[in-house]
Amino acid sequence: MSRLIFVNLPVADLPRAIAFYEAVGAVRNPQYSNETAACMVFSETIHVMILTHARFADFTRKPIADAHATTEVLLCTTVDSRETVDAVVGWAGAAGGVSDPTPSQDHGFMYMRSFEDPDGHIWEVAWMDPAAVPADSEMATA
Repeated sequence: MSRLIFVNLPVADLPRAIAFYEAVGAVRNPQYSNETAACMVFSETIHVMILTHARFADFTRKPIADAHATTEVLLCTTVDSRETVDAVVGWAGAAGGVSDPTPSQDHGFMYMRSFEDPDGHIWEVAWMDPAAVPADSEMATA
């Protein structure tokens, strides 16, 4: 069985967050969704649980970070082409997010841009061609 990842993110407005994540390509799984949480599926192995602040607080004693004011995490997902990187970032901006809150990167073999969701969570979108990584690249030795 493939390992799954469930990224859990607190959101201020669940319906707005559902609409946003659907706009950038996720599909809501109703089996794991209710009035306090929604499971947004990006692939067979990547799921994002968006939870109201009250529901998120059930899982931690720490305060919920204001992702508009602090960086809590940088999330990155890959796509199949440079054009898809641009499309996803465009969809995010059109759906109420912020396009390119961090500098874009173009290393030839890797192209990355980013978006910020309405709650301030930063997502990087990357296309990579591992076969094209130069042998002397920092990426090749990482």
